[in-house]
Amino acid sequence: MNRICRKFSSCLVVAVAMLVPAALPATASEGVVPPSDGDLAAAVRVAGQPGAIGLAKSNFRQVDRIEPRQITVSDRGVPVYTLNPDFVRGTAGAPAGVLKAVAVTATADSGQKATVQAMPEGQGTWVAAGAFSGNDEETLSARLRPGSVLLNEPQINGWYDLGRNDVVLLQASLPQSPVGKSAPLSEYQKAVHGRYADKMPGSDYQRNQGIGFAQADGQPVDSGLPVAIVAGLIAGGAAVLALAVFVVWRKRRLTPR
Repeated sequence: MNRICRKFSSCLVVAVAMLVPAALPATASEGVVPPSDGDLAAAVRVAGQPGAIGLAKSNFRQVDRIEPRQITVSDRGVPVYTLNPDFVRGTAGAPAGVLKAVAVTATADSGQKATVQAMPEGQGTWVAAGAFSGNDEETLSARLRPGSVLLNEPQINGWYDLGRNDVVLLQASLPQSPVGKSAPLSEYQKAVHGRYADKMPGSDYQRNQGIGFAQADGQPVDSGLPVAIVAGLIAGGAAVLALAVFVVWRKRRLTPR
């Protein structure tokens, strides 16, 4: 499957392996495990190998329609964490994020940038898993507070500064909170639980191949409107959301391994 995809393409169903209510501990961020210096260096080396450079070159061809003569790979890797299902469940001591990959920027001689994603594959082994257009990870990491890590909520293509006790939204294609606003981890956990708790494998959402996010309040409300009008509003809302997801899908693309 050599078609262009994007980070967000698998987020709506694949990343929702979640969730039952529980209390979130105050120390939820303490378990975030950074890669060792050796692992980080190994990931960066993988991103500079011919196979990884080939992924970046393919991405430049497909997305930017260019044929770079030379590609320069950064010697700096950005650890990227993804939303932890156990955190959403409220598992005691679970960190908000788990390490997903190390992002390394590749720059074409014409100036366009792509991001090579090096992912762990067994103990001490890293593999170039794909190349994304742009360098969001590198750009957003420059905005992190000291001691924070970069957290991705893939369902909304959201990027957060994950600190010890809070998260700050940096960027999102479908923002669920104001950009730049700090939210305590306990509040963030309740929010993601409300967004994804009903989308676990085997749920009606998955069986119906649902799209979008259910309201946190699942109780029916008597709107006083005729059924036909309500149905029309729901259909219109679904169309708008589908359009938003399509726009998100188009914004950033991936060249798979």
